[in-house]
Amino acid sequence: MTNILDDGQRTLAARVALTQQIERGSVVLSSRLAGAFLNVPRHLFVPVFYRRDGDRFIPWSSTDGHAEAWLDAVYADDSLITEVDGVHAEDAAPEGLTGVPTSSSTAPSLMADMLDALDVHEGHDVFEAGTGTGYNAAALCFLAGDKHVTTVDRTASLTARARPRLYAVGFDPLVIHGDGARDFPADATYDRIIATASVCRVPPAWLARLRPGGIMVVPIKGTLAGGMVARLTKLPDGSAAGYVLHTPAAFMPLRSGSETPAQVSVVPEGPCGDGELSARVLDDWTFSFFAQLHLPPDVVRTYGTSADGLHVTTLYDPSDGSTTRIADMPQGPPTVTSTGPRDLWRPIAAAHRLWEQLNRPRREWFTIEATPDAQEVRYAAPGGAVHRWAL
Repeated sequence: MTNILDDGQRTLAARVALTQQIERGSVVLSSRLAGAFLNVPRHLFVPVFYRRDGDRFIPWSSTDGHAEAWLDAVYADDSLITEVDGVHAEDAAPEGLTGVPTSSSTAPSLMADMLDALDVHEGHDVFEAGTGTGYNAAALCFLAGDKHVTTVDRTASLTARARPRLYAVGFDPLVIHGDGARDFPADATYDRIIATASVCRVPPAWLARLRPGGIMVVPIKGTLAGGMVARLTKLPDGSAAGYVLHTPAAFMPLRSGSETPAQVSVVPEGPCGDGELSARVLDDWTFSFFAQLHLPPDVVRTYGTSADGLHVTTLYDPSDGSTTRIADMPQGPPTVTSTGPRDLWRPIAAAHRLWEQLNRPRREWFTIEATPDAQEVRYAAPGGAVHRWAL
């Protein structure tokens, strides 16, 4: 029986179908960007990925049976989880594992939206932070030329896999095992910078390495869902300014330096008050983007259900130990319990009131500016008032 991956017509048809699916969405593909999705085979970069089975992640490859279904999944407009708690799908036991996803292949429509915003042309020097599978790097090679692409990932196993797969499809970019926020070839500068992992604010080195007139596309996200993707253009004075794309994005965080995740402290039982709204509002990506602007970037959110099956969220700020728990009640308003110097729910409740007063502004109505010293998101209301939030 012929291996499905040896059927060039079948895999080409899958790429055509994916490209058509992207175009039916919110992205109008240029002919060159459409060419990237038509010519770069995703299945070669994601030969094994995880599928969910309850609370477990099970590795799935074309040789595990149901090859047609596997190929359809690869070329669906979905993100594909490739790593869980540092265990790559290609290294996982057949029975899979439980844990938290730590790397994935981005949904192609989001890739297309970001690549369209990046506006890459032949000969542009491009830096990518977050090689991952190498699929996005391959698209960049198609658009700019492989000798103009540098891609960096902190995980050695990812760069080791991506490098030969890029070469196998005819591309030989510079692939670096390193820190995407700070590891660059000496004295290199770029026309385009793109990140496939989120940051709380634009790393200063990216701003410094971007040439005047250059563009960077960067996912910015804190602890809440519904992060934003910023498109910034480097200005002659060394700052960068731009806007937020319409597409919500929840990229995994870029691992940089030696940081360790903060552990949420336990909120002791004690006096509590009534809250004006449930913390479930943070699960609404249209609001959580706005809410994040009112929180320090290091605040950690955890959430789940109580023994009664009711929603409970805990917010923790490691900078001063402030911890706030918001718990839904069977009847009446939620309860808010805080320890430490600050009530972390108060600014979120105030943000929700402001969001409603501003008629729920969409993320693409916000602009962003970054200088070597400060970064700021702005919203200009129709009446002329300008609202500002520091990142």
